[in-house]
Amino acid sequence: MTELSPQRRSLVLAICCASMIVVVMDISIVNVALLNIRDDLDASVPSLQWTVDAYTLVLASFLLLAGSTADRIGRKRIFLIGLAAFGTGSLLCGLAPGIGWLIGARAVQAIGGTMLNPVAMAIIATTFPEPKERARAIGVFGSMSGLSLALGPILGGALVDAFGWRSIFWINVPIVAIAFVMTALYVPESRAPRARRPDPVGQLLVIVMLGSLVYAVIESNQLGWGSTTIIALLGVTVLAALAIVAYELRRSDPLLELRLFRSVPFSSAILMAFGALCAFGAFLFVTTLYLQEVRGMSALEAGLCLLPVGLLIVLLSPRTGKYVGAHGPRLPLVVSGAALAVGGAVSLLIRPSTSLVALLAMYLLIGVFQGTINPPITNTAVSGMPRSMAGVATSLASAGRQTGTTLGVAIAGTIVGSSLAHGGTSYTHAEHGVWWLLIGLGAGIVALALISTGSWAKETSKRAAALFEEVDRGAVPEPAGRR
Repeated sequence: MTELSPQRRSLVLAICCASMIVVVMDISIVNVALLNIRDDLDASVPSLQWTVDAYTLVLASFLLLAGSTADRIGRKRIFLIGLAAFGTGSLLCGLAPGIGWLIGARAVQAIGGTMLNPVAMAIIATTFPEPKERARAIGVFGSMSGLSLALGPILGGALVDAFGWRSIFWINVPIVAIAFVMTALYVPESRAPRARRPDPVGQLLVIVMLGSLVYAVIESNQLGWGSTTIIALLGVTVLAALAIVAYELRRSDPLLELRLFRSVPFSSAILMAFGALCAFGAFLFVTTLYLQEVRGMSALEAGLCLLPVGLLIVLLSPRTGKYVGAHGPRLPLVVSGAALAVGGAVSLLIRPSTSLVALLAMYLLIGVFQGTINPPITNTAVSGMPRSMAGVATSLASAGRQTGTTLGVAIAGTIVGSSLAHGGTSYTHAEHGVWWLLIGLGAGIVALALISTGSWAKETSKRAAALFEEVDRGAVPEPAGRR
């Protein structure tokens, strides 16, 4: 790709950040609208979970396909298609006459979203070839992810109270239209040096595995974990996972590039991305319901209560990105995991009458967690990887995030779903299961941060990168049995 001027690189970064904002914000913006959607469309709690999870599940399922396809046929081309699909899905969401139509339109939205964020990340990785400059760009891009998640409820609350819940989807249309024009004019085309072949079987197995797992979690509250349907779905999940490993290891161009996981930092980044977004997805789901259903707040008031989270992300994420570029990811990851664990622990004290000041103080810890997690995870996922694997590596990191969000919402809804009908005390008691989940995930992030930033872990990253570089040059043959 031709070397771009600093101004042109900054413009490309801004366009990519715009795509990040609309796609990621639509994960969280819908949370404050759930009760309005429930009342307007007569939706059940499982339907509300699917309103969130239909979006994140499709994102998680197709991110790998989008990343590898963009590497093969052109990142700019896929990015433009994604913008068009996302805008169409947003328009359909705003016009949905029933909850089933809304869930379906959310899936269309997500199909477009799969072609945006991982592809945008690959565009950034190729636009900023110098490591320190790339780390700073990744820090800015990663901060947009956390900021979008946190500010979604605030913007959503304002829109819902002023114009109704449909407006949270309509607002995407003009933003996407502007991004489409800017992309066509200013984003350069790029491809991986070596094209990767399609993997439809691998794609199908990923959809079956994730879909079965999420469906089982959401429906377990109604059917029970011991029901034949739930047991069968979990069995399908396990079989699909085993089939993915067996099948993908035999392909020369697999959808799920398992050789990347030979890098301990990369594997840890995926696990931390999963855990972090699982925690944040669960937090947003139960907190917005608590603020509106238990505390009786409007959508805007509930969104404003999450302002401390957004402010800390604004303050901490860019600084975290710069710190990671200069000093590495260990300290930010440890701080983030510790803040999440402590935030979960103090949240065990929440009651229906807990003072608003105490609640906001608790939310500050979640803000510290989110403000320091995304830049080091994103940088860790791509550091040391050859540029030819940029799309696949970033797609896996994004898939980890979306899978985490999907399961976080599904688990949280299952934990607190039936308690909504029994009053505030019942709900806050049921929330304890979610807070214990956050404590465990925070501790896990701290442990992975320490493991993945040591000298041994860095050596595994170098060996994994060297393997891809040698295979791409044809210096070494593919492993036996690969097709």
